[in-house]
Amino acid sequence: MALLLNNDDIQRVLTSQMTREALQLAYRDLISGEGVCRPRIDIRIPTSSPGKFYQWGTMEGGSTAGYFAIRMKSDVIYEQEYNGARTQEKYCSRPGLFCGLILLTKIETGEPVALINDGYLQHLRVAADGAIGADIMAREGALTLGMLGSGGMARSHVEALLQVRDIKRIQVHSPTAANRRRFAEEISEKYGVETVALDDAREVYRGADILAACTDSAVPVIRGEWLEPGMHVISVGGRPDSAARARFDLTLRLGTAPAPVGRPELGTADEYIGYLARPDLPEWQDIRIGKAAPVVTGHGDDVMFADIIQGKTPGRTSDTQITYSERGNIQGAQFYAVAAAAYEEAVKQGIGRELPREWFLQDIRD
Repeated sequence: MALLLNNDDIQRVLTSQMTREALQLAYRDLISGEGVCRPRIDIRIPTSSPGKFYQWGTMEGGSTAGYFAIRMKSDVIYEQEYNGARTQEKYCSRPGLFCGLILLTKIETGEPVALINDGYLQHLRVAADGAIGADIMAREGALTLGMLGSGGMARSHVEALLQVRDIKRIQVHSPTAANRRRFAEEISEKYGVETVALDDAREVYRGADILAACTDSAVPVIRGEWLEPGMHVISVGGRPDSAARARFDLTLRLGTAPAPVGRPELGTADEYIGYLARPDLPEWQDIRIGKAAPVVTGHGDDVMFADIIQGKTPGRTSDTQITYSERGNIQGAQFYAVAAAAYEEAVKQGIGRELPREWFLQDIRD
């Protein structure tokens, strides 16, 4: 039998710590050549509704450790203005519903072992990356977390970051006052950490040791003129502006997908590769998904995770350095590692709905 694991199942079996440990093992596999992945690839097609675009995204990877996974997303995407912020929104079927699936297979037999909703796992995966970067680059005595955003990704980042630094205060801003106040109340109650909702985004930066931008903003939200010496920066959705990039003293990149075999010229450090239907459509020029992936790291001057674990560099060398960390384009490796950890724990606990494996197999050679 294969397992169908929904978000409730994943929430029962997968923890933030398990996720971080699975990712670190996957990164070591990539470094040693035991693992492999490719960058995310998006196919984008205009719909009949003005300003709305279909996007199919996939990323995949596997390892000699035993598993392979492909993560698939099917979305309708559009941008909108809200409370002075420009955000990228998406849905599948109707607003409030989304389609993201992970197909996990075993490399020794090729057979599918699990089909997994990616929502909860995705939040833990991205937050674990932030925690790995902060553990390496943030000051040891980091006590204050500045948070831009108050959604699910922001919540998962709080949990992950609390595991690597002794955060005593969290200051949060997001465009909707009710959302940021609710976030502050929930985080204060759940973790016993002083959490304050701020009306002005500028105030989030003041005194923050770690700044995490966890937003769906379609434009950069990390402002360079507000960064403070010694700060460590994480971004998910809300990218740094050009002034912020210029102020980063040190950037950490967790990995880069290898180039195709025999075709080194096709290797890329870009986070994703996009392909467009009707590429000459003027609307593409006005939205984020019509452009190449924004690049913060990948210029060749980054500190790499491999450099850290191999002792080639210590990472941060001064408490006044402004540092930044991001995953790179190794999402495919992340999904096989975290999905495998969740699947094995689900099997142990007897969680998930069984699907006959023959539903996935056939007797006609393809």
